[in-house]
Amino acid sequence: MKNSAFSALSRRRFLQAGSALLAASTLDLLYAKSAIAQAVSQAMPLFSALRPARRGILTAAHWGAFEAIVEQGRMVAVQPVADDPAPNELIEMAPWQVHAANRIRYPMVRKSWLENGPGSRTELRGRDEWIRVSWDDAIKLVSQQIARLQADFGPASIYAGSYGWKSTGMLHNCRALLGRLMNLTGGYLSYSGDYSTGAAQVIMSHVMGSMEVYEQQTTWPDVIAHTELVILWGCNPHTTLKNSWNVPDHVGLAGFAALAEKGTRVITIDPVCNPGAKALKAEWIAPKAYTDAAMILGIAHTLLTEKLHDEAFLKRYTTGFDKFRDYLLGKDDGTAKTADWASAVCGVEAETLRKLARDMAGQRTMIMAGWGLQRQHHGEQPHWLLVTLAAMIGQIGLPGGGFGFSYHYSSGGSPAARGGILSGISAGEAPANAPQPIPVARIAECLANPGKTIAFNGREITYPDVKMVYVAGGNPFHHHQDTNNLLKAWQHPETIVVQEPYWTATAKHADIVLPCTTSYERNDMDMGGDYSQRYVFPMHQCVAPQHEARNDYDIFLAIATRLGVAQGFSEGRDEMLWLKSLYDNMKLQARHAGIPLPPFDKFWQSNNYIRFPVPPENRDWVRFADFRADPLLNSLGTPSGKIEIFSQHVAKMHYQDCPGLPGWLPPVEWHGSEIAKKYPLSLNTAHPVNRLHSQLDNTPLRKKYAVSDREAILINSRDAEARGIRSGDLVRAFNDRGQILVGAVVTEDIRPGVVRISEGAWYDPSDPAQPGTLCKNGNVNCLTFDIGSSQLAQGNCGHMAQLDIERYRGEAPANSAHAVPPGAA
Repeated sequence: MKNSAFSALSRRRFLQAGSALLAASTLDLLYAKSAIAQAVSQAMPLFSALRPARRGILTAAHWGAFEAIVEQGRMVAVQPVADDPAPNELIEMAPWQVHAANRIRYPMVRKSWLENGPGSRTELRGRDEWIRVSWDDAIKLVSQQIARLQADFGPASIYAGSYGWKSTGMLHNCRALLGRLMNLTGGYLSYSGDYSTGAAQVIMSHVMGSMEVYEQQTTWPDVIAHTELVILWGCNPHTTLKNSWNVPDHVGLAGFAALAEKGTRVITIDPVCNPGAKALKAEWIAPKAYTDAAMILGIAHTLLTEKLHDEAFLKRYTTGFDKFRDYLLGKDDGTAKTADWASAVCGVEAETLRKLARDMAGQRTMIMAGWGLQRQHHGEQPHWLLVTLAAMIGQIGLPGGGFGFSYHYSSGGSPAARGGILSGISAGEAPANAPQPIPVARIAECLANPGKTIAFNGREITYPDVKMVYVAGGNPFHHHQDTNNLLKAWQHPETIVVQEPYWTATAKHADIVLPCTTSYERNDMDMGGDYSQRYVFPMHQCVAPQHEARNDYDIFLAIATRLGVAQGFSEGRDEMLWLKSLYDNMKLQARHAGIPLPPFDKFWQSNNYIRFPVPPENRDWVRFADFRADPLLNSLGTPSGKIEIFSQHVAKMHYQDCPGLPGWLPPVEWHGSEIAKKYPLSLNTAHPVNRLHSQLDNTPLRKKYAVSDREAILINSRDAEARGIRSGDLVRAFNDRGQILVGAVVTEDIRPGVVRISEGAWYDPSDPAQPGTLCKNGNVNCLTFDIGSSQLAQGNCGHMAQLDIERYRGEAPANSAHAVPPGAA
């Protein structure tokens, strides 16, 4: 405390502020929020971290913090907080989220399940009738199944991994709350990894000693000042940076704007030239889909043979380059990975690859890579090779140089603030007999194949017999690959419970549906700035819970009560006491950092948010600078302590689909595979611009992106002309796994032979009883395949598939993706 700013404050001034604060506590709490905010601001001059709302009720979402305007009990409008440098228009959909026509209004149970018990007519999921039940009955039914299965089959019989982009909020974190409940009642089958970075996070742990994909990046002020060449490899940050896992600070968008203003050279490597790349005046290099690994090898071979690589860096900071050198030169397989060889695979001219190698070595270069590269078969290879490429250039740990895998995600590179961290509610400790988690993307295989054993990162995992699935805060019918295969696997469990505000496809395919509130119908808090941790936002209840919806915490507490673990779940706290506990812990951290904050009740009444200061030394931070300065003292978390271009640990696993050295491994589907003769077009699945994955697909934002009321498909003019397709036409995209209806956008901004369909469209089968039926809304996962990226990571392959398209003829079927199922209105 001796050196803190807080200790330097005048004791007299602090006591004066405390007296004023006590006086403020007598305020009539019925005063307008703005009046309370003004009074608190006047009473607490020392609390400089507080930022007042200007007009409405403070709350937040994945797309930004904002103030809700409420009139006569309805949310009618929003406005962004004053600090947001790049407000996201998605916040304007908050009123539509609350008052959506397809809200789940009441607890519902599938008729066959209710009448005949668990496991009854599971093939009718998605088309059975629904029966309304009371909350007491719904809680009883769910509790009975948990108790029965724990007693008869053990925790491995209940999959409660509940993966997904749950709503923001540290208390009503339904994923943590579900885990908390299940741990208290005996344990459950959970998951490891995620759909976003399944392959990269595993391989990077072997290569760099950390996952890298979620690490802090060299900060934006440093990049703006020092980087001469930015390589955007397979990412579209102008879309993905609009949202965050917590609440965005949108600093990343401001960073890219600064690069554009400065005129920093940018090259985008992607089969699609995105609007964001155009705004940066980026040079566009468009490889054939799924060939990035080959392209990187051609660049690396040029660096090696033209002696542009940094031999000293490789010798001091890496291990295994000698083996990679031999691989590049073709000493083992007889094939040198020259630029000409790479060009034949990736479709980029050899001279372009050679020039790119020279430019990257001759300028201070930052490689900013996306995650779509690794959501592919052999997805471990591109990120491993990009690290190897950066190591050959030798700029890792230098200002403005190296690589970063999260500049496109949640404002990686936003300088870290000094203050307190708001911790969320804990899922608790897993019981000693809790089952081994499964790789998250293998859930359909797990459900369909109890007893099957798979390899995973050096060990073996045997799938249990899952009899119950509990989904809260997720939407498997959006994020999982090969939807028609998932439909078959989804019939295996006896009971599926879905806790959800809307009638998504996942909810429609459940047995028991529990309607929960949106984040705007309850009280919560969250951090702003996933990497900066600069803000704390109160999320005030804006409107009353709609229909019979209940808060996630209250739902799980009711189940915990019935199962006899209420005290362990609640610890004697209600919603506001939990929020006070979370706030007080954060406040203590802030005090030690020299940032005084008011008591919780005054903070909550004030309708203020918190903005912590960013220390000057945090604005110019360089990732791996300490490692570069002293690789022995600051060694990496790898066995060698260095960057492992060759991994002995991976090599000992003897996986043919992921050996110990990175390289080119042709995927199961690509333009050079046998299946491409039947399905010649390569699929690129993008993040949507006007929603977050599947969230907000049921809002008026559809008018901005839907074509003929379907998900859009980008088609190169040559591919469209060959098939008689024009912009605005309805198009059937299809392969052996499924078929979808999409709307054509014919453009020169996509490479011939590639089509792009954004993920996230709600699944809408034309005939739910018919396997492989047409999805009328364009859910792209009807076309993707469900295999692991490799035996090492078992990540998903959601970014790729071969397909064909044709103009849809006949009367367009009605889109019912957002309709309420019969009997559920």
